[in-house]
Amino acid sequence: MTKEKEAIVFDEFFEMGLDDRKSPFLTPQSRRWGVNLFLKASLLSLFLLLSSYLLALHPTLQPFASLALVGVYFLVGVPALIDSVDDLLNLELNIDVLMTLAAFSSILIGSPAEGAMLLVLFAISGAMADAVSEKAKSAISSLYKIAPTSATVILEDGSRAPRSVKDIQVGDKVLIRSGEVIPLDGVVVDGISSLNLVHLTGESLPIPKEVGDEVPSGAENLEGTLTIRVTKPQAESTVSRIIDLVTSAQEAKPKLQHWFEKFSKRYATTIIALSGFFILALPLFFGIPYTGEEGSIYRSVAFLIAASPCALIIATPIAYLSAISTSAKKGVLLKGGIIFDAIYKCGAVAFDKTGTLTTGELHFANVDFLQGETSVDTLLQAAAPLEEGAIHPIAKAFLSECEERKLAPLPMRGFKAHAGRGLSAEVESKGKWIPVKIGNRAFLEEELTPEQQTLLAEKSDEAKRAGQLIAVMKVGETLALFRFEDTLRPEAKEAVTQLKKQGLHVAMLTGDHRENGERVAKELGIDEPFSELKPEDKLRHVTELSSDKGLVMVGDGINDAPALTRANVGVAMGSGSATTATQAADVILLHNNLERLPWLFKKSKQTRHIIAQNLTLAASVILFATTPALLGIIPLWLAVVLHEGGTILVGLNALRLLRDPIF
Repeated sequence: MTKEKEAIVFDEFFEMGLDDRKSPFLTPQSRRWGVNLFLKASLLSLFLLLSSYLLALHPTLQPFASLALVGVYFLVGVPALIDSVDDLLNLELNIDVLMTLAAFSSILIGSPAEGAMLLVLFAISGAMADAVSEKAKSAISSLYKIAPTSATVILEDGSRAPRSVKDIQVGDKVLIRSGEVIPLDGVVVDGISSLNLVHLTGESLPIPKEVGDEVPSGAENLEGTLTIRVTKPQAESTVSRIIDLVTSAQEAKPKLQHWFEKFSKRYATTIIALSGFFILALPLFFGIPYTGEEGSIYRSVAFLIAASPCALIIATPIAYLSAISTSAKKGVLLKGGIIFDAIYKCGAVAFDKTGTLTTGELHFANVDFLQGETSVDTLLQAAAPLEEGAIHPIAKAFLSECEERKLAPLPMRGFKAHAGRGLSAEVESKGKWIPVKIGNRAFLEEELTPEQQTLLAEKSDEAKRAGQLIAVMKVGETLALFRFEDTLRPEAKEAVTQLKKQGLHVAMLTGDHRENGERVAKELGIDEPFSELKPEDKLRHVTELSSDKGLVMVGDGINDAPALTRANVGVAMGSGSATTATQAADVILLHNNLERLPWLFKKSKQTRHIIAQNLTLAASVILFATTPALLGIIPLWLAVVLHEGGTILVGLNALRLLRDPIF
């Protein structure tokens, strides 16, 4: 689809609240004309304004100069006047009304050129502010563009039929060809390929996918053809979830922004009232005339323009909007701009262990032979048929190790599951049926001699001190103890290192036993591990850290929800997290991208600094221009340039937040 013909479908247009140029009601040619229409009108009015100044240099061309000014008032003055009248009819006195009043007052005092300049610069700054907002909201529009509206469904008889994404049900099979974008979340049931997740996670390397792997909506299929079984409807898909979270974040206004919006209405009323007062008071107390460039009306209008807080009002929302957009593109979703302020004030980070610092998946570490000895491969082949139907993490670790070693399960008979204890059966090896038992320590201890029980206890305690989980296995006369370890996330160590480089205190809160917690903490370089914690213990530590240092808590499970809520900032792992945890969190790492956490702290500092710069710049223009304007030192045209120039600079400065922080 070419850019010229690119359009948003009806439902998406209304849901996204986009500008009219993206309306599906428009033809491609009309849409092309509508791109940045407000900015085009502003620039045309600027051309007319400059033309009027040049034409005014020749007395014979004065009528044409006046005609050019009329064109300026028509292009940007009439729309501003209509909007202001509408605001006044709704009993709303705001900055736009103040600016329009100042511009048209310039005509009454014989300075239509200055009024036209105000309207032009006000329109340009407004168009630029809209462009900044549109740029900042590009995270949503780009997600809508990559999410297909239709897909090829494989019917029960094997035939294929195109169907709207909204009509596809959970359980339906969808065909994804090479180069197509996955329309809905699902599981691969046929095919092998690689996916491009750059739009969702920022990950530039293709991710291989095969049968059994989960795939998110919005990912681009790069190579082979895939068939997926849909696991979530459109409303719950990855793309829809991101859009909902980013939209709510952009609409959630920080307290500072709320305060400025309330302040602006009172401020506009006050400035207009003061301007009226100065018009009457200056001639009475200082003997200056009412009219003319030294008159009270001229000075009061200049004061009105200089005192208008346009730059002050947009300084905060544009900055937050830009920061939220950039974070969303990095796979970090925030539920409001105020979260940046909260993160900036935090001096500590606490991690849950299982599922956060680790993947929650066990891997084979070692095996101890307590009686007899055979090859590890033989033991794994004997264990595989018993574990195939189990869902315990240790069972998955057994099967994963067999798959990695390319070992085929031995034939099995007489399988029996002993609830909470273990499994038993017979397997065939070299033409003989051999009894096999796998389970916990208590399951096999009753069959062991006192010496074997003592040795098993010693090895079990040794594994526990190493932070490992165990499974005891007996194959014929061979007795072995398997050791398994939780898998650390590959990015966890670097994330902890970067956080500590930023001067943050890093802690770990886990319900796991002390030995395992200390092992993980030592390997990752975590300052303060707390282990064997019950939910109430975890909550107590979170409360203490939050009050002492300000805490960012990172977790993923249902039991983490209270801690995420109690912390100053709660961060949930997005992929695989419990719904309760993601609802309680302030930040969601969409694809468990822990490496984005240090980046987020840097982004919060960058956001804070740029907002401070914007507020300083905007306040300085007001403070240093209002009194000189009232005293007649600053002419009307210079007050206009200072006011609108400050607004434009604030908007451009906020755009810096669309880039990565450099400190």
